[in-house]
Amino acid sequence: MPYRQGVPARPVATRPSRGRWSDAQAFAALDLGTNNCRLLIARPQNGGFAVVDAFSRIVRLGEGLAATGQLSDAAIERTIAALRVCSEKLKRRNVTLARSVATEACRRASNGAAFIARAFEETGIHLDIISAEEEARLAVLGCHALIEPGEDPALVFDIGGGSTELVLVDTSTPVPTVLDWHSAPWGVVSLTEHAGGGEGEAGRREAYARMRRIVADSFAGFAGRLPRDVACPRLLGTSGTVTTLGSVHLGLSHYDRSVVDGLIVPASAMRKISADLSHMAIEQRAKLPCIGNERADLVVAGCAILETIMDVWPAERIGIADRGIREGILRRLMGAQKP
Repeated sequence: MPYRQGVPARPVATRPSRGRWSDAQAFAALDLGTNNCRLLIARPQNGGFAVVDAFSRIVRLGEGLAATGQLSDAAIERTIAALRVCSEKLKRRNVTLARSVATEACRRASNGAAFIARAFEETGIHLDIISAEEEARLAVLGCHALIEPGEDPALVFDIGGGSTELVLVDTSTPVPTVLDWHSAPWGVVSLTEHAGGGEGEAGRREAYARMRRIVADSFAGFAGRLPRDVACPRLLGTSGTVTTLGSVHLGLSHYDRSVVDGLIVPASAMRKISADLSHMAIEQRAKLPCIGNERADLVVAGCAILETIMDVWPAERIGIADRGIREGILRRLMGAQKP
């Protein structure tokens, strides 16, 4: 697959050095998705990087987008507020090169360009709206180190807020080679708004089945291209859905990246968790640690997407990565090979 070069990273204006990291060159990556705004600031270290600062906030930029085709005023205000926090962090660190990207919500919204212009005017952060293909490749670059060893192709997936990216990779090269990829227009926000809900347990079961059918239809073309002679399918997921379900699987009282990133969970356990959550009322889901009010209404759509991925690529285990686009951007800035 040809690689489409995105807009290059932008040098950050020179600022007075200050703080503990003042003598170290630092890089920054910002990923603005349909649901989350995430920033990572790091400096090169031993062939990789050490994190200097990080930020993550659920902003729901794509809330209501499916119905109106536009980013709402409330969603824009929430997102601008988060970007201001990111801007302040960039100012406090010795960041010499940064790249900030926006994904499905801004790709789809009719006022996406206007939002980008306002964000730059008010925060100084210039967001590049990247293609679904580059989004998929960045995710692979950021998390491929966690793919289980093996010779057969592996499937890497990223369940976002507004879309889901599926990438089939050959791992025989130092950086996996992309064999095929697909972007479906369903993420946890878009799918919930389109097909979620349901009154009572019967209604929730019906809504879940409906979401599964919608996602299966959107995967059909890609599923038809997948190889059938894979002896040991490998599956690695990155996103809030798989990290949340991994936390539920471990029974954590609070989210702990150190035990979730790199976790491998039996597919059967993920299916059981997905089925259990899909039958619960939203109030029950909100009481579960690591789900809470912020994810209670969206996690079921993520479960529907995950189960459908497991249908088309029936791996026995699922690897979980709490890393992805931001890490991919940082590795690219630091000179990593393109997948």
